Amino acid sequence: MKTPEKEIHTRLQAAIFKGKTSLLQVKRGFENLANREIKKFAKSPKSNNLQKIAESKTELWTEAGEAEKFLLAGKVQNLRLAIQKLNGLEIPANQIFSFWKHLGKANRFNGYVVGRELREGCIVPNIGGGLCQISNALYDAALQANFEIIERHAHTQVIAGSLAEKGRDATVFWNYVDLRFRSSNAFQIEARMDANHLYVRFKSDKKIQKPIQISRNGDKNAHNIGSCATCGDETCFRSLKPNDEIKFGKTAFLVDEFSPEFDQYIQQKRVEKDVLLLPIDGKRFKKANYAWTAFPQTKQSFLTTIIRSYKSRKLASQGASRQNNLLEMSQKLAESYAKSLTYDATHLVIQQNLLPFLWKSGHLGGRTFDVLMTALPMKNLQERLDFAKNLHPESETLGDFRAESWLIEAENEALKEARKIVTSHTEIATLFPDKTELLNWKLPQKRAFRKAKNDKFTIVFPASTVGRKGVYELREAIRDLDVKLIILGGELEGKDFWDEFDVEKGGDNWLEIADLVVLPAFVEHKPRRILQAIANEIPVVVSKACGLENIIGVEVIKIGDAYELKKIIEKHSSKNIEERSTTAEFEHSSFATKQFQ
Repeated sequence: MKTPEKEIHTRLQAAIFKGKTSLLQVKRGFENLANREIKKFAKSPKSNNLQKIAESKTELWTEAGEAEKFLLAGKVQNLRLAIQKLNGLEIPANQIFSFWKHLGKANRFNGYVVGRELREGCIVPNIGGGLCQISNALYDAALQANFEIIERHAHTQVIAGSLAEKGRDATVFWNYVDLRFRSSNAFQIEARMDANHLYVRFKSDKKIQKPIQISRNGDKNAHNIGSCATCGDETCFRSLKPNDEIKFGKTAFLVDEFSPEFDQYIQQKRVEKDVLLLPIDGKRFKKANYAWTAFPQTKQSFLTTIIRSYKSRKLASQGASRQNNLLEMSQKLAESYAKSLTYDATHLVIQQNLLPFLWKSGHLGGRTFDVLMTALPMKNLQERLDFAKNLHPESETLGDFRAESWLIEAENEALKEARKIVTSHTEIATLFPDKTELLNWKLPQKRAFRKAKNDKFTIVFPASTVGRKGVYELREAIRDLDVKLIILGGELEGKDFWDEFDVEKGGDNWLEIADLVVLPAFVEHKPRRILQAIANEIPVVVSKACGLENIIGVEVIKIGDAYELKKIIEKHSSKNIEERSTTAEFEHSSFATKQFQ
């Protein structure tokens, strides 16, 4: 028996197919204009009052060898764009949902890329390829919810592992092959991706009745389908050559404010094909706050950064307006980075301030990602501030800002999905014990200076006078002690806060005059001045919130514990007085000896 010859696709066949589809698209376009039932619906905020009535979960990275994975990456990128259009849609009762009405045409202009498409018995590369996975999921969920199916088209062939094997598939092709359904009750569509799965959920305020038995064509057998990425038949014009393939699986590092710990970490982890997304080249433009070590592949958000720099000059020194402006700036930078992300970046390493915005916009779906963390999660941060505010209700700064609930929720969801948390901050590390990579703090270079001889035991407080830095605890601890306090910042808790205390505003010489550096903070994410003190072997007392546990020369106290702080200050003060007394006796003895000689 003669083996059937493999079908070879020709450019003529493709041209004929294109001609036919164009006619059908024009025809369907006129029909849609005349059909007043086909409408575009608005999105509504996520509601906790709605209950799930159906859910479809499907795998993203399936049945593909290495040569074909770049097509899967393209499919996932197309699904990201589709999710942005569909997630949150509110479909009124008895109204028809149309897939293409809400997605629009899947072309390069709308951001779609080359993905996998099943056509003429083969998996072919095509712009917008892979959208059938979400139309399949919508149809599957619609069946579960007993919706009325207005229009649905099955695939002509079945890919192993797809919903088509269960007869729950719905192929789509702009715009004449559509998926349409409706419900007698209003419902909301939720669509999202994690690193490995696509989820489509329908939610409503009304429960569905007992499922109606609907014929679903039974189970279908999967076909052995060829792929243009692997068939190797160079006589077919669709066959991809090796040089057509994109470098698959690169990592993109998305950073903002410079951190020496993170810079060293990134340089240890990156490989040649990876890309660094940064505000501007800080080393080239001599901007220390962006002085990241560059990659061969680097992308800057120059315009966004220039605008942010201009706005930063007008920021208030404290308060809700400052925090809101900082969040807005982080959002703008995240949006700029998202535009630069290519779909072959399958793993991201993201600085924390960018995380909730990238999560909310769906750019982390279908990717693994790690988070570079310097701050407490906003949920924990606000709980800490509430705790401090209860201790000190008179504070003018502890209650002035709280983030919006959607931002907190987005950050929490993203942190749960993150593959790894990377931090030097020991308190942050304890929040994620199963997935934290704890880095060592990078100490600055030791400075050469002559230690000053102080008349009084001198404490340096390396921050502004704000409640979250523990100024109320410090004030209580030094009350009735004969000490001098040096403050390295503004007085934001009121001009009379330090009345009756020996307090001075410090300058650049603070390391020379410090007998003890104290920071009993409720919140401290970047203890750079403390690290300077440690590097110069100056005794340090900090709270657990500073993230500096298990470092030689650092004493750690409980957060908000003024009594423990007072005891430690008294201990260091007494020791300092003894040392000064011993030094004075030695100098007096030396002077007397010289006089005698």
